[in-house]
Amino acid sequence: MTATRAHETVLSFTYSTERRARVVAAALGPEVGEIDDARSTATVDREGDAVRVRVLADDLVALRAGVNSWSRLVGVAERVGAGGE
Repeated sequence: MTATRAHETVLSFTYSTERRARVVAAALGPEVGEIDDARSTATVDREGDAVRVRVLADDLVALRAGVNSWSRLVGVAERVGAGGE
């Protein structure tokens, strides 16, 4: 893994409650490090009612792939988390 990546984007998702954000962030947590590859990595953090996914990549193709993957994972986490409410 490269210490510094050339490209970065932050996806921010705000929820109606802090609890909802906590559920989504917890669902995403196990994926951090699991779907990384040689050209990209991501982190997930939560602050209050917001979840942020930071995607770092060596090139724009890897950045786009990372953003697409993490956007889909957030969608799944939202749908699964809604089932428990």
